[in-house]
Amino acid sequence: MGVMDFVKQGVREMMLARPDNLKHLIVYKHPDQNIPFWSQLTVDSDECAVFFKDGRVVGVLPPGRHTLSTQNIPFLNNLINKFTGGDVFISEIFFVKTSPVRSVPFGGPIGDMIDPLTGEQVTPRIFGEFALVVTDPVRFIVGYTGQAAQGDNDAVLHWIKGLFMNGVKTTLGELCEVENKSVLQAVSLTSKLAQAFVTNAPDLNDIGVRILQMGTFNLNFSDDDRQRLVAANAEIAKAQREVRIKKIGVEGAQHEAAARQFELDQKFGQDQKYVGLAGSYQGYAAGQAMIGAGQGMAAHGVDGGVAGAGVQMGIGLNMANQMAGGMQPQPQVPVQQAPAPFTPGGMVTCGACKTNQPGGKFCAECGTPLAQAKKFCTGCGTELMPAAKFCANCGTSASAVAAPTSGGPQTG
Repeated sequence: MGVMDFVKQGVREMMLARPDNLKHLIVYKHPDQNIPFWSQLTVDSDECAVFFKDGRVVGVLPPGRHTLSTQNIPFLNNLINKFTGGDVFISEIFFVKTSPVRSVPFGGPIGDMIDPLTGEQVTPRIFGEFALVVTDPVRFIVGYTGQAAQGDNDAVLHWIKGLFMNGVKTTLGELCEVENKSVLQAVSLTSKLAQAFVTNAPDLNDIGVRILQMGTFNLNFSDDDRQRLVAANAEIAKAQREVRIKKIGVEGAQHEAAARQFELDQKFGQDQKYVGLAGSYQGYAAGQAMIGAGQGMAAHGVDGGVAGAGVQMGIGLNMANQMAGGMQPQPQVPVQQAPAPFTPGGMVTCGACKTNQPGGKFCAECGTPLAQAKKFCTGCGTELMPAAKFCANCGTSASAVAAPTSGGPQTG
């Protein structure tokens, strides 16, 4: 090897960086694991460098130019190869892009799932684009190594998209349950679905990757799945309409009853107030009767002019008086026994039991007091006192009095 060849080879080994033609790769692994001390490592502003040895992370270097020496980078002490005299350290160096990767296409069947609203088993499909970013380079390298060949973006993205699709089915089902929607109706929830896909991707978080933003995407179904979902949703909508109609009817009846009760409460309060002003219920009833009579005359007219109006008013007053009188306690009128009628021949009929008997003060059958037969003067016809011996009007002797008839004094 000539001097120039050695110089050229030495310069190549002393300068470490990602080649320009591989800047687009999410993960780039430096091909040589034997790194000379004092080499210059350049890390671009949109990436970081991760050092591995024996499958274990040793350290991470941020963007910038780094001189690889133990004085500058302490973790390099763990990489020194003693057999080289301390001039070389052995390590795998991965360059990981930390800037967003946009317009990543994805799509395909989500897999069999049960529609939360209808209970139908369907297989939705989704197609679209998203943007992602590596949030934890170390976790990403650990999860990525062995899953796909390094340096191949298609393989890396295929692996990430597979994990994303696994989360789509779970996220879609949870959103439908929260919104009480069918997966068919979820097609209209584009913004909510996009937000849910961004925030609910636990499988991607576990490997240090995050979905930044959802681009345009489409959720669709096979013809058979769509027909079954449309029919099931129509049945549910019909049942819900019937429930709403019944609810409206019940609420209407409740409102009507409440309004009627309010009206009755208002009327009762008004009546109580007017009874207080009238001084008694009788006075209030009389006033109401007069108002009713006046309303009847206004509504139907009054025959007979002023006289007819007076008649109507009189009827109203009479009704009021009757209502007032009906409300007042009626005095107890003692029942008087009608005097026992006299019968021909000096017999007396008891007014209680109708027994005919000779005179006396009490009925011999029931003990009811008997009315005494009246006596009249045979001279002038004047009624005589029971104990009188002579007529006080003409002086005729009481013994000359003839027995009277039931019609009055007897005249000769």
